[in-house]
Amino acid sequence: MADLFAPEEGGWLERLSPGAALLHRRVCEIDAALLAEVEAVLRQAPPRGMQTPGGRAMSVATTSCGAYGWVSDARGYRYAERDPGSGQPWPAMPALSRALAEEAAAEAGFPGFAPDACLINCYAPGAKMSLHQDKDERDFGAPIVSVSLGLPAIFLFGGLSRAERAGRIELRHGDVLVWGGADRMRFHGVLPVADGMHPLLGRRRINLTFRKAR
Repeated sequence: MADLFAPEEGGWLERLSPGAALLHRRVCEIDAALLAEVEAVLRQAPPRGMQTPGGRAMSVATTSCGAYGWVSDARGYRYAERDPGSGQPWPAMPALSRALAEEAAAEAGFPGFAPDACLINCYAPGAKMSLHQDKDERDFGAPIVSVSLGLPAIFLFGGLSRAERAGRIELRHGDVLVWGGADRMRFHGVLPVADGMHPLLGRRRINLTFRKAR
């Protein structure tokens, strides 16, 4: 129903719940510059398919930038200061990306957000993300800022328990989803990404997830 009241040009904010907001088309005007930053990070720290602690392969290829990066292996889910693939520190979080995350958080009602980690999830057609909570951070007071680029995806936004039925939100290129406060620990995931062709990213979806890890 949100599209019925959307402006013909530019972005708009849709309040999904007290602690969650969808900033439609928030980054469309800077998407090329943002993608250039992301591609530079991907060259330094190529995305890779990680494994769950139980040994299952994730369908989404992941890397990170910032002071901390998120990793998963037989030892569990955690943040690390170095890329386990290279042994080097993660690439620095690019300036435009950081500013975008801080501004989007403020627009959604969370001023003062200072992300120190950005997960870069790369989806090929068919890739998905199972329902989960973001709970590896030390402080749950900071929000999650999620930026969508490329192919659209159906985002599952559940409740505070896995058993609660998840709502479905279509995320399109340029959208920014922010959730925190009472909604910070909601279960969420992504349905398998449908095949398609995006004019800027081709057959890809890239998701940038900004967090305050430490």
